Amino acid sequence: MHWFFLVLAGLLEIGWALGMKYTNGFTKLWPTAATFATMTASLYLLSLSLKAIPMGTAYAVWAGIGAAGTAFFGILFLGEPREAGRIVCLVMIVAGTVGLKLFSSKAG
Repeated sequence: MHWFFLVLAGLLEIGWALGMKYTNGFTKLWPTAATFATMTASLYLLSLSLKAIPMGTAYAVWAGIGAAGTAFFGILFLGEPREAGRIVCLVMIVAGTVGLKLFSSKAG
């Protein structure tokens, strides 16, 4: 269950990272409220995952999901550059994130 919390926290990190784009510097009420809500939920779920997953592993997985997911979203939907080198680097982030799960000594 702790890994589920961690993955969900990472997905919510993607949501708040993308949400910041639409807050206009936190001047738009509803995008700002949604962004803070997803931030809060993401950090709460991350904290729950830390009950069973080592902190370094959990944080790296959370950040990896957020960073790679946000970058992939930008490439797919926001017209960001699609260079092969960028995609290879993003795939390496995903591979490292999966590797941390596979080689984690705690089942969580």
